[in-house]
Amino acid sequence: MTAVETQMTYSNSYTIHHEETYMTQEEDWDRDLLLDPAWEKQQRKTFTAWCNSHLRKAGTQIENIEEDFRNGLKLMLLLEVISGERLPKPDKGKMRFHKIANVNKALDFICSKGVKLVSIGAEEIVDGNVKMTLGMIWTIILRFAIQDISVEETSAKEGLLLWCQRKTAPYRNVNVQNFHISWKDGLALCALIHRHRPDLIDYSKLRKDDPIGNLNTAFEVAEKFLDIPKMLDAEDIVNTPKPDEKAIMTYVSCFYHAFAGAEQLLEWIRRTIPWLENRVAEQTMRAMQQKLEDFRDYRRVHKPPRVQEKCQLEINFNTLQTKLRLSNRPAFMPSEGKMVSDIANAWKGLEQVEKGYEEWLLTEIRRLERLDHLAEKFKQKCAMHEAWTAGKEDLLSQKDYESASLMEIRALMRKHEAFESDLAAHQDRVEQIAAIAQELNELDYHDAATVNTRCQGICDQWDNLGTLTQKRRDALERVEKLWETIDQLYLEFAKRAAPFNNWMDGAMEDLQDMFIVHSIEEIQSLITAHDQFKATLPEADKERMATLGIHNEILKIAQTYGIKLSGINPYTNLTPQDISTKWDTVKHLVPLRDQMLQEEVARQQANERLRRQFAAQANIIGPWIQTKMEEISHVSVDIAGSLEEQMNSLKQYEQNIINYKSNIDKLEGDHQLIQESLIFDNKHTNYTMEHIRVGWEQLLTTIARTINEVENQILTRDAKGISQEQLNEFRASFNHFDRRNGMMDPDDFRACLISMGYDLGEVEFARIMTLVDPNNTGVVTFQAFIDFMTRETAETDTAEQVMASFKILASDKNYITVEELRRELPPEQAEYCISRMTRFVGPNSPTDALDYISFSSALYGESDL
Repeated sequence: MTAVETQMTYSNSYTIHHEETYMTQEEDWDRDLLLDPAWEKQQRKTFTAWCNSHLRKAGTQIENIEEDFRNGLKLMLLLEVISGERLPKPDKGKMRFHKIANVNKALDFICSKGVKLVSIGAEEIVDGNVKMTLGMIWTIILRFAIQDISVEETSAKEGLLLWCQRKTAPYRNVNVQNFHISWKDGLALCALIHRHRPDLIDYSKLRKDDPIGNLNTAFEVAEKFLDIPKMLDAEDIVNTPKPDEKAIMTYVSCFYHAFAGAEQLLEWIRRTIPWLENRVAEQTMRAMQQKLEDFRDYRRVHKPPRVQEKCQLEINFNTLQTKLRLSNRPAFMPSEGKMVSDIANAWKGLEQVEKGYEEWLLTEIRRLERLDHLAEKFKQKCAMHEAWTAGKEDLLSQKDYESASLMEIRALMRKHEAFESDLAAHQDRVEQIAAIAQELNELDYHDAATVNTRCQGICDQWDNLGTLTQKRRDALERVEKLWETIDQLYLEFAKRAAPFNNWMDGAMEDLQDMFIVHSIEEIQSLITAHDQFKATLPEADKERMATLGIHNEILKIAQTYGIKLSGINPYTNLTPQDISTKWDTVKHLVPLRDQMLQEEVARQQANERLRRQFAAQANIIGPWIQTKMEEISHVSVDIAGSLEEQMNSLKQYEQNIINYKSNIDKLEGDHQLIQESLIFDNKHTNYTMEHIRVGWEQLLTTIARTINEVENQILTRDAKGISQEQLNEFRASFNHFDRRNGMMDPDDFRACLISMGYDLGEVEFARIMTLVDPNNTGVVTFQAFIDFMTRETAETDTAEQVMASFKILASDKNYITVEELRRELPPEQAEYCISRMTRFVGPNSPTDALDYISFSSALYGESDL
């Protein structure tokens, strides 16, 4: 057991408080004087170690005594640990006023223990004033570690000094006269330890001329075996002419609390027995249970350490006597009244009183249980009854039926009938409450006056509830009849208001509908529908007046009989105000709709003019472009004239097209106006501006491409020496197989070549395609065809090849029949040859005989034969 634990008192009701006023600060503590530096150093170390010896029980410590107490938190914790009491909750803020508040709480607690603080203020502690901080800690040490020391009618400092003198008297070289010089050689401390624990120090080996060794021996043994922390430095004590008295007293007091266990135990027993002998009974079970709880707390918390302390004292005493005997030293004899037998007798007396106290507590608790049971039963029934009746009088007194609907009135009536049944069922509980109150009075319950007052209040309230219940029934029945009439009128209003409201909703929706029209006919249709709607308004107004008249009748009845209408129709959410508001809205929207329709008429008329203006031009330009395209196409395939004549004709077409551009520009301007007016259709024409643009671009492209082709043909003709007749024949062949307006597909090109007598395999045709379509576009142009044909004509005797091929097909005859051509050649080739060959005239020739020799000569020229 540590030094502080042996001196803590109970915080419960059995704590014995001393009535004397504790000592004040010593008069020599002057705030205006400076501490001796050596003393200040010793006090810092000693006081810090003393504080930490207690703070460690709370899991903390301090490093700098004037800094770590500035916020007051650890100062309050220190006081709680050494006193065993709870201080007020500390302020958690970090501002200066929070710190001052915490320090003031600590100082107030010190003052509450009878200590008069002089010249020590919270502000100085918060500011880290080292002198004031040390003074405050010394005051705490005096109050909680030294003040309660009592030895042979002396106390505090004198008592501690006398105890030291008594304990060290038998030892050589030890003469304790004060708390400074007498302790410099360390022998007094070693004597205190050896007197109580001779097993820890061999006093015979100590030398007076080795003060540092003696002091360090005492410090180390005390810290290691007695749980007394090192609070002093041997060198500081030895090298100081007069060691600090307060530091020495603080350290020595720890030895007193460590060794004076027997006196403390006996003091605890003397203070506890009067608490256990107090048999004044409490009037309430709660108070008696608190006594029992205090007793159990005493048994559970406070007595066990004392049992351990008693056992340890006996063990220490026996061990001490044995060691003294073995070392041939006289036995230790405590003073009268503090022997082991004295402690045992005092303990026996404590347990006897303790047993009687427990029996008395249990008997008194059982007695109070009987009364508390009845009282609790009375409270429970009263609480249940009062909880049931809470608000019942206000409920019965309210006139909620005055503003309720018929359905609510009927619901209130059913609810009231249920309440009447419930009221009758609670009659039995009221009788039970009265009976229990009577029994408590007969048993002289200590709080019978409160019971009687509560019982009388319940009985009076019960009579009043009966009266209010009957009054409410009468009122509900009267109002129900009036409401039945009003309810019928509400229903009639709802039946007429709903369809009229729907009609107005539809009318407002139609009048505000954002219409989109694209023609005069469409807007005229909307105007006709609107005129038809306006014709229905007089009849609708009559319906409105009839519906509102029903509501006015309801108001008249309510005013006559004093009925408070809730303003809510149970059959509809519609109100007369809704009807009137919507009717006003409809009347307001009608002229607005008229205006919108007329504005749209004007807009559609303007749009129609734009449509007609655009259509008039587009219907001229579109066909003109188409006609020019066809004319240019005819010029390009016409083989009647020369290439130069074709070129002159195409140039004339080109100039006409350029001159026509102004018409296109004017149409673009009309189209811009149409787009700005958001006109998306035009029934007056099938042409759109996009069609015109595409046609115009195609026309320009076609005329340019055709002129270029004719120019290339002229160059080819002149370069290759091809006659006009050959070019015409090539053009005729190309045009026959041309299905893409100036271009042939590979299949059409193959057919054309075969019709001209070429015997083509796949490899040969692939070679020819690389010549006529080097870019692999998939088509053969007329220019490429001309280039190929002129190249082939120049390089081979094609006419002879063609005639040889036809001769084979004709079986060596000089003619070939239509049937043979159609049988031996593809359909397109056959039809081409049939259309180009002249009839063969000769002996025995059939009527369908054709002259393939003339055909081949005409195709390749006479010079080639």
